[in-house]
Amino acid sequence: MFAPRTTPWPLVALFTAGYLAPYLLPTTVGRLERGLDLSATQAGAVGSALLLSSAAAGFLLVSRVERAGARALARLGLVLAVIGYGGAALTSALPAVVAGAVIGGFGSGTATTVAATRIAAEQDPHRASTLGLLSVSALAGVVYLTVPHLPGHGLTLAAIALTALAVWPLTSRLPAGTAGPRPAVPEPFVTGRLPHRRSGLVLAGAMLLWSLAQNALWGVSGRIGVSQAHLSEPTVGVVFAVALGAGLLGILGAGALGSRLGRALPIGGGTVVIAGCIALSASATGLGSFAAGEIAWNTIYPVVLSYLIGLAASLDSRGRWAALVGSASALGTAAGPLSGSVLSAQAGFPVMGAVLGAGLLLVAVPMTAVALHTGGRPLLPGAVRRRGGHPAEALVAASTVTPTGAVPEVGAPEQAVVEIPLDGSPAASRGAYDTAAATRAPGPA
Repeated sequence: MFAPRTTPWPLVALFTAGYLAPYLLPTTVGRLERGLDLSATQAGAVGSALLLSSAAAGFLLVSRVERAGARALARLGLVLAVIGYGGAALTSALPAVVAGAVIGGFGSGTATTVAATRIAAEQDPHRASTLGLLSVSALAGVVYLTVPHLPGHGLTLAAIALTALAVWPLTSRLPAGTAGPRPAVPEPFVTGRLPHRRSGLVLAGAMLLWSLAQNALWGVSGRIGVSQAHLSEPTVGVVFAVALGAGLLGILGAGALGSRLGRALPIGGGTVVIAGCIALSASATGLGSFAAGEIAWNTIYPVVLSYLIGLAASLDSRGRWAALVGSASALGTAAGPLSGSVLSAQAGFPVMGAVLGAGLLLVAVPMTAVALHTGGRPLLPGAVRRRGGHPAEALVAASTVTPTGAVPEVGAPEQAVVEIPLDGSPAASRGAYDTAAATRAPGPA
């Protein structure tokens, strides 16, 4: 029988609260630029400071989630998000806005770290991360349809603060003090040493550059639509909302596809497609090309991201690689707005898109290699992973106790079979046995 499918809604909500700030980055930067009379580079620097603080939270707290407890850290992150983003939305003083963005960014990073760590411990981390991306995309789409029609520099910051406030009641269902119940894991899998260290480091470095390229364009997409494609802000907001709606379809497709194609093809092939979409969007001069590039890009981006999150989660069942890779991704995300602003100011949007696309093609190689090299999470005693499905309970004949020995990873070399001689036991003679037949009468022949 298949294991019952449970949905970790508190983690999905926490994931949404943590990821909403990067999703709203274009309108946040644009609003700061126009509302506070900043240059494009200055507004991009504020966005980068917000995301850099979020990445710092991930690096600092990844090893403390289990010890401090998911509930306490999640509540701390949500409080910081409410205070930071809410304060930045209520003031027009630049130092206070920057300080609020940094505090709120640390809160978002804390929420994301807790969510990533706990999602990695789920039986199906890909499904949980897909639901989280689905939720944050839908919420961001609503904001993009609403904000352009309202004045003020802090509307997007206020939306993030209100989301964190709404998620707070769900934190009562998170474990306190410890990481909560998990499947029985043999001792070799819970030692302090990180498994798959080489693959994890390569994936973290590649994710940093991958996220930098994505957010370098995302941070200036609003300016491309307004200044190069000659669209109004409400029209650009509608394009973004439609693009995020298409992203919902992409996420649903990824969830339905599951692991049927593995991880290498969606990650490698999807990154190549994203590179082309970025080049198209950055060179757009009208509504058609701008909408085509943004919609295609936002359709594929969350699909690839969901598989990358699942790949990171499969490297360590305790979620440490998931949080570390997520923090590296946040670090690249933080550098994205400033990088995009500098590149576009120095070389123009089309050249910026070509450079970012070429970089993504290079990054696709190591990410695909990691996906091919790692076969996924080790099979644990008592569970059989079915392709494209959920863990099913294994039936162990004549035993109801889970084995306690170490379980080799998928693809590990088989252990050598050693023949043990039995001293004093006579060798069996084939002639001492006869065949059984239904027609032979019982008794001596």
